[in-house]
Amino acid sequence: MLLSIGLALIVEKLVLIIIVVMSSLVIAMYATFAERKVAAVMQDRIGPNRAGPFGLMQPLADGLKLFFKEEIIPSFSSKFLFILGPSLAMLTAMMTSAVIPWGNTITLFGRDIQLQIADINIGILYVFGVVSMGVYGIMIGAWASNNKFSLMGGLRAASQIISYELAMGIALIALLMITGTLSLKSMVVGQMDGYWNIVKQPLGFLIFLICVFAECNRTPFDLAEAENELIGGYHTEYSSMKLGFYLFAEYINMFISSAVMVSLFFGGYDIPFLNDAHAAETIGQNWMAVFHIVMFLAKAFFFVFLFMWVRWTIPRFRYDQLMNLGWKVLIPLALFNMLATGAVILFFTTK
Repeated sequence: MLLSIGLALIVEKLVLIIIVVMSSLVIAMYATFAERKVAAVMQDRIGPNRAGPFGLMQPLADGLKLFFKEEIIPSFSSKFLFILGPSLAMLTAMMTSAVIPWGNTITLFGRDIQLQIADINIGILYVFGVVSMGVYGIMIGAWASNNKFSLMGGLRAASQIISYELAMGIALIALLMITGTLSLKSMVVGQMDGYWNIVKQPLGFLIFLICVFAECNRTPFDLAEAENELIGGYHTEYSSMKLGFYLFAEYINMFISSAVMVSLFFGGYDIPFLNDAHAAETIGQNWMAVFHIVMFLAKAFFFVFLFMWVRWTIPRFRYDQLMNLGWKVLIPLALFNMLATGAVILFFTTK
């Protein structure tokens, strides 16, 4: 009996992993299409419209082009590390999705299935640990290319990511002081019974959002890939699907970062006012789970659109401005927010 239950749990998790991974890849693929369309609208252009109806086959055409392009490995590069770099970047981008609660439970074959791959009690620490490994994919690829321009881009990316991780971590400390948990699922459930955390931590969210832009190498923080200064940045020497892995990792990171922000600050899969109405008792638990997933994705897609909107609106910073913002503005603000949050908590607990 215990063996059959354990086997069923393994099958459930494997199926969920496949669904999440494949969905993330498809979303990342069509995020490239969406970004080109958003850019076209903002610049009064048409955008891709030739491949398939409304240009919807363009991402597939781009993917096939990358697969069939010539595979080039520089003669003086470290071949093993040259291949490991983009592979590690892609792996860390996908691993972050393991602790994100995409919805509540769904009932299939007489079992309640959690729509979360792993509900670990240190979920946010897991996210930070995996994200911090992503910098190794960039640095390994940059160093293994044996190209000074790639190395320069890799050094910029590494210093940028490490610098902004500090402010992001300090900003989250204030949120953890309020929620009292490191589990993303517990944070979402806590927001369903009251206000979303954006109401309690608006400054913390603003700091976190800016840091996410820097972590994902998105404009105005895309100094690591500044073509006008560094050719193609850390992936200058890459071609074919190894280049595709780096590009895909960026869009997957963008989507997963949006999902993390939704879970931390915007109630996750919570649907306002619907929980109080006991809708699950009326429409059924499974339909409620579907609505939860749709709501979660709608919130995440809003932030994906925000990433694209900002890219085609704000010019990129100079590198000294980027580092000054991280060290001289965001870190002091995050420390102030943490101290202010602690003071408010202390005031209300001792009152």
